[in-house]
Amino acid sequence: MAIERRGEMIADRYRVEGRLGSGGMSSVFEAVDTILERRVAVKVLAEHLSDDERFVARFRREALAVAKLVHPNIVQVYDTGIDAGRHFIVMEYLRGKSGAQILQGKRELDVDTAVEIGIQACAGLDYAHRHGIIHRDVKPGNLMILGGSAVGGGEMNVKIADFGIARASEQSRITQVGSVVGTAAYLAPEQARGEEATPASDVYALGVVLYQFLCGRLPYEGATLSELAVRQQSEQPLAPETYNANVPHGVSEAVLVALESDPERRFASAGELADALGRGLRGEFEDSSSEATTRLAAGTEAATRIARDETSTTVQPRERRRRQAPPPRRRIPRDESRREARQPRAKRSGNAAKNLGALIVLMLLAAVVAGLVVLTTGDSSQKVDVQNVVRDDVQEQINALEQLVRDNQR
Repeated sequence: MAIERRGEMIADRYRVEGRLGSGGMSSVFEAVDTILERRVAVKVLAEHLSDDERFVARFRREALAVAKLVHPNIVQVYDTGIDAGRHFIVMEYLRGKSGAQILQGKRELDVDTAVEIGIQACAGLDYAHRHGIIHRDVKPGNLMILGGSAVGGGEMNVKIADFGIARASEQSRITQVGSVVGTAAYLAPEQARGEEATPASDVYALGVVLYQFLCGRLPYEGATLSELAVRQQSEQPLAPETYNANVPHGVSEAVLVALESDPERRFASAGELADALGRGLRGEFEDSSSEATTRLAAGTEAATRIARDETSTTVQPRERRRRQAPPPRRRIPRDESRREARQPRAKRSGNAAKNLGALIVLMLLAAVVAGLVVLTTGDSSQKVDVQNVVRDDVQEQINALEQLVRDNQR
């Protein structure tokens, strides 16, 4: 039975004051707890889900578990029950806006606001994970923002909502084509494959939210779950700093690591992501040696691969590789006997040609000198062996000619 009017009572305790919102799975009403006299939010499940006994059983188990989570960054669950066939969950009432509502009025958030939302959301997720609860449906609509520059000023407080129905709705949401399109973009690849969600799955989903806050767009877009899954496995998103020059390099890289398709390459916990975001905003990211930074260094090259493949006009994420010093130059011995070996090939060829020409000239000169010796001595019987006078080396040829002249002097 649907709630139709203001003042209607739920479980004879919660008086309805008005509707706060509605969706395919539930409607949320502002109400007053007449026993404790406090304002609350009552989420009433849609009738088609209330008819699913398996869903209802899982929903009740999860709601009871989440009720034990008490943290400033988690919407507190007060009560759960059934009234006139309506399954409901009672939560703390918040005066603020959801991340989805904020995105409707802005293309993107300023960096400080987006990072602060991310850090506080990480705190709530980390607390839940340490208590064995995984959200499984982190998205802008499940982040409530109170205060801050985006919501009327004052100190910001971020609270994660809908822990109570995340696990219960997981199987139903994945198998229904009509309802999956809206939240598929925030599903981790392993969830899209039907595998069990882990804390790393929530880290991925928050990475998508941060990407949307910083860039005004999703890292991956697809009309169906299968199309989205293919893109997650085959593509790498561009770094947020590519779309928004105000995003610090460290923050940009932290988001990319959170978006790694392989859970093993993401941050091991939401706390690590929060630490990386904070240091990235302060410009301390590259100087840190924490485990989160080690993971980030391992994922940087893969996370920016698609950026390097884009056109030359695309803004490239900065390379973090350290340039290696060039190897020392090999010293060449200053040996005189190796001078010619060190000369350029063209120069050595030129020298050889000159030496050959000089040798030919000296050979001809030797023959002339031998003939002159015969003429000047007047002794035709004296024979000069020209072949013995001709030498193969220039210096030897000169010495032979000098000796020939001395031997024939009177």
